Amino acid sequence: MSRLYLNHSSVGEGYPLIVIHGLFGSSRNWQALSKLFARSFRVITVDLRNHGDSFHAPEMGYALMAGDVLDLMDYLAIDSAHILGHSMGGKLAMQLAQMAPERVNKLVVADIAPVTYGHSYHDIIAPVRAMDLSLISSRKQADSELEQGIPDQRIRQFIMQNLSIQDGKASWKLNWEAIQNNIDTVIGYVNIAHWSIHNPTLFIRGGASGYVTAQGWALIQQHFLQAELITLDKAGHWLHAEQPAAFAEQVVRFLQR
Repeated sequence: MSRLYLNHSSVGEGYPLIVIHGLFGSSRNWQALSKLFARSFRVITVDLRNHGDSFHAPEMGYALMAGDVLDLMDYLAIDSAHILGHSMGGKLAMQLAQMAPERVNKLVVADIAPVTYGHSYHDIIAPVRAMDLSLISSRKQADSELEQGIPDQRIRQFIMQNLSIQDGKASWKLNWEAIQNNIDTVIGYVNIAHWSIHNPTLFIRGGASGYVTAQGWALIQQHFLQAELITLDKAGHWLHAEQPAAFAEQVVRFLQR
């Protein structure tokens, strides 16, 4: 059986920077920022398994997903790269640095810590899986169907970026069944008890986000021996979308230093 590689796109030239999206996201979420990063780097954005245009698979453990990224690096003949990951992608990036530190130059982790989070995402997954796609023929109709279960319009719009409608037929790019079956792993604790990560690592958190707490930062400092922390004031968990210019400035400054 031939090996499955992550769907990806590349822009720019220079030292490679691999960008890894978060849960329910895709490489499309990073198109605008990739253009900024491409002024200095060769930027490779990926769709993780069960996301975007990548393959669907029943398992979503962090070691498996990090292996997917390493396989892609081998396919692209990339010996080492800077790695940038947001949220779930940030946990994956940390796992990658632990598994193959020689393949990672610098690491940027956006608004996540290696801890277990309490959000089960049932309030998003359940309404989506309850929707009968055979009755959906337009994005407006899908939005109306999801509105009661997901009243926050910003979240609905984010989720619906994964909805494909072709010739009046709707389908999800996300593998909702696999995500639901693996959600405890996705939100769970990354076992860093025996980690000693020497790669220079920048943690960027949103000032209005609660994902990287003082306790989380203290844990990070124990295991990431060259860790720095920057807070973007007034930004939430999607800090790269809320303050893209400030986010890009901090990332490029760190990587070029």
